[in-house]
Amino acid sequence: MRIGELAQKAGVSTKAVRYYERLGLVRPGRATNGYREYDDGHLRAVVEIRELAATGITARKTVPFLECLELGHEHSDDCVSSLAAYRDSIAEIDRIVGTLQARRAQLVARLDEGASRTFPKEKTMTDYTTLPAGLPVPEDDGAADHLPGMTVPQLTFTATDGRSVDLAGLGSGRTVIYLYPLTGRPGVDLPDGWDAIPGARGCSTEACDFRDHYDDLAAAGVGAVYGFSSQPTDYQAEVAERLRLPFTMLSDEEFRLADALTLPTFAAEGHDRLYARLTLVVRDGVIEHAFYPIFPPNTHAQQVLAWLEANPATAD
Repeated sequence: MRIGELAQKAGVSTKAVRYYERLGLVRPGRATNGYREYDDGHLRAVVEIRELAATGITARKTVPFLECLELGHEHSDDCVSSLAAYRDSIAEIDRIVGTLQARRAQLVARLDEGASRTFPKEKTMTDYTTLPAGLPVPEDDGAADHLPGMTVPQLTFTATDGRSVDLAGLGSGRTVIYLYPLTGRPGVDLPDGWDAIPGARGCSTEACDFRDHYDDLAAAGVGAVYGFSSQPTDYQAEVAERLRLPFTMLSDEEFRLADALTLPTFAAEGHDRLYARLTLVVRDGVIEHAFYPIFPPNTHAQQVLAWLEANPATAD
């Protein structure tokens, strides 16, 4: 089979296949005309690399698993070397988790110290970067079922970087727009009963997850990421700066997009209308996929990334 057919069957891009070749993980044959030729063994290897990547094992570390398959084993982890690779990856994750927990504790301490100087009225700062336990899980009410296949309306919104962004002019390729109700600020109370509303809590954690996986989304073919809410641009800009977001946010105080696409919204204390949490994957001016409902929001960017990897754009 040719490279395009292999990529399509394996659920990856042709660029990924070429990358695996450069690493020496896939070694295709050559036809008489010089074109690369792949067989079912190559297909199985590429699928294995993709599946291992979903667990956090990089392509460079898949050698023991591929060698196990080449030895004729039914499963890539039937070999002792593969099990050792699992243990090494788990140990590396444990090390990273320990480092991140220590850093987080330092940051929370500095946040509390800095915020207590800036906001003296609030003695105990609410930590908006984590989710409390026991949050209600939103149910799918079908409010987004109609969105895939719809054309994005020609609406222009102000971005936190000062640009005006026309949704109908996003260009070719994929764009991710994640809609959220509102983000909290240190020293500013969330609406009463906020945590009791299914899917309401977690906007800052969602933004951080998109921040932390921004490069991964770009590598998966996403040309741009936008946060989108009804909050004013200056409010969004403060959040983008405080959370060090590598992408911009769009403000829709009048809910023009909600009215144009019949998007789900809800009310909360002090807010007559807020956007429900929803993410759109837009491709060439058309909504390709809609994520709704979203829970938990603190890992939602990873959910989007997994969908992109499972549904790659057409092969080169």
